[in-house]
Amino acid sequence: MTEDQAAATLNALAQPLRLRMLRHLVRCGPAGSRAGDLAQAVEVAPSLASFHLNTLSQAGLIVAEKVSRSVVYRADFAALGSLVGYLVNDCCAADPRVAACCSPAAQPGG
Repeated sequence: MTEDQAAATLNALAQPLRLRMLRHLVRCGPAGSRAGDLAQAVEVAPSLASFHLNTLSQAGLIVAEKVSRSVVYRADFAALGSLVGYLVNDCCAADPRVAACCSPAAQPGG
């Protein structure tokens, strides 16, 4: 991930509703969520959800797939991993204090 890509990705996440939407999609896992269901889950109008989903999609954080008459959105876990890797390894220069947050022992139940 380049510095410009990281900045664009972080910029997309610098809005509480988009962050909440991404968190919801991560919790949905590979199955993702239909646009209307996602809007309902985060308690916003479908048109507002669509606007923010487009921003997340342009940033490469989510992918959209047309399924019948619906659009299903999914978190792009590879892109999220690249962002985390960039932050831990490149941005934070692999500082052990920062990297410790990602170790298995630091995870709930670890």
